[in-house]
Amino acid sequence: MANTIRIGVAGIGAAGRAFLPAIRGHDVFRLAAIAEPVTQTREAVARECGVPGFADLPSMLADGGIDAVYIATPTELHPQHAALAFAARKHVLTEKPMAIRLEQGQQMVADAARAGVVLLCGHSHSYDRPIQAMRDIVGSGRLGRVRMINTWNFTDWIYRPRRPDELDVGQGGGVTFRQGSHQFDILRLLGGGLVRSVRATTFDWDPERSSIGAHVVALQFEDGAAATAVYNGYGYFSTMELVADVTEWGFVEPLSKRVPVRRASAGLSPAEELAAKRKRAVNAIPANAPHQPHFGLTLVSCERGAIRQSPDGLYVYSEAGREEIAVPTDRSPRDLVLDEFAAVIAGRAKPIHDGRWGLANLEVCLAAIESSRSGREIELRHQVAVP
Repeated sequence: MANTIRIGVAGIGAAGRAFLPAIRGHDVFRLAAIAEPVTQTREAVARECGVPGFADLPSMLADGGIDAVYIATPTELHPQHAALAFAARKHVLTEKPMAIRLEQGQQMVADAARAGVVLLCGHSHSYDRPIQAMRDIVGSGRLGRVRMINTWNFTDWIYRPRRPDELDVGQGGGVTFRQGSHQFDILRLLGGGLVRSVRATTFDWDPERSSIGAHVVALQFEDGAAATAVYNGYGYFSTMELVADVTEWGFVEPLSKRVPVRRASAGLSPAEELAAKRKRAVNAIPANAPHQPHFGLTLVSCERGAIRQSPDGLYVYSEAGREEIAVPTDRSPRDLVLDEFAAVIAGRAKPIHDGRWGLANLEVCLAAIESSRSGREIELRHQVAVP
């Protein structure tokens, strides 16, 4: 196929694995290579997918025969790996957050423009079909202007198996960087993108598992709309109870089936925890599910109505009462990421989640952390509007 885009995946953890079915089933992309330093993982996935496996990104860029690369490596490596890809004139899809510092993100945006290639930042849960459907309703104007958006997520994130860098805020770890990125992307997409300021409190309340494990973040938009992002990763309560027991990835998991959280490090050594993480990564993010994904509960309040998720789509509240809108489950959020990536590479569409959008999202993450540290409201300078 003349329009086929050969893509390589750098990093075969949970995120990298989650994209493999979407790439292999996509009309435009063809999985051409993988890069993964862990020999056992690299060989197993390369054999399963029938593609070459490389020990590192430079080797894949040199010999993998690729047009684009999906960077699913640890956050602190994103700028370095993106720079290598841009130097090789490859299009880049990078995991969130795109970097740890604003200057790194700015450099990534500049390098992509200089190389004449596409930089896209995803996956984030703003690609979830219910969130996309919310955006369509907001854009239609039928409910008037958005005035408030609130999103809440309560999980056991802090106690899942982790690499040390995933808990180290200095390396892009903790829930504000790694989970707040999803929340802020959702809020900015639904609110129009232009956040004026951030006021936040972050929490680290388990000294045996020290990291940012929870936050309350208030966003003020340029047009006067306001939003809040609440995340608690300490595991006592699950937001699934507010969304008919539907999990983050669209499966029903009633309270009676949930395993109680094992707090702190549960007696595991770092090596044992890393092994548990690698084992969990194999099936952590399913390719498809019977219900819509739920990254907590998001409620949009407009001048003439409100919108929130239902188990299979949306509830829309207006003067006519409550209307339920079903949203198809035939395509995953990763499919929609690849659709946007392909369309932008081909010049058929303007991107939403481009490098400047990713930079704006990173700015919100950093502002939330700084606001909590300093006790001040932080003004933003790098926000962009939804196209």
